[in-house]
Amino acid sequence: MNTKYVGDITYLPLTGGKFRYRATVIDLCSRRLAGWTIADHMRADLVVDALKAAERTRGSLAGAVMHTDHGAQYCSRAFAEACRSAGVTQSMSAVGTSADNALAESFNATCKRETLQGRRAWNNEREARLDLFRWLHRHNTVLRHSRLGHLSPIVYEQELRTTSTTLAEAA
Repeated sequence: MNTKYVGDITYLPLTGGKFRYRATVIDLCSRRLAGWTIADHMRADLVVDALKAAERTRGSLAGAVMHTDHGAQYCSRAFAEACRSAGVTQSMSAVGTSADNALAESFNATCKRETLQGRRAWNNEREARLDLFRWLHRHNTVLRHSRLGHLSPIVYEQELRTTSTTLAEAA
């Protein structure tokens, strides 16, 4: 927990052919969404803001690895500097290999499928933000993951924190 993260960007369709973009930072161990942001652009600030949100959530990301694709935002100087400042080591997929970032890709696909529920777009940005906030909160606090022993990401992290890491004395 708090050592390996994946990041990705996805588009959010709005009626009228408009889009918003969401960047995420997900903990690989617990599947917890640690940071995210939505903007009307795909500039480097989008992924920098998501990383900073994760840093605020976790208190520190020092020593962690952040794995992403080779998108221009993740290859930018601004993101490299944000990672250095946070004490994060960057890791990138091989060019054209989405499987390396499968968790983030799957997360985005599931989120859109479950929030849009068959619609092609949200009516407006406010509706999209509300639907996404509800789903993202539910993902972290309620949704059970088979990979986590059928616990939600936050409950899984709580269980990890309470598990003793010292050896018991032999009888």
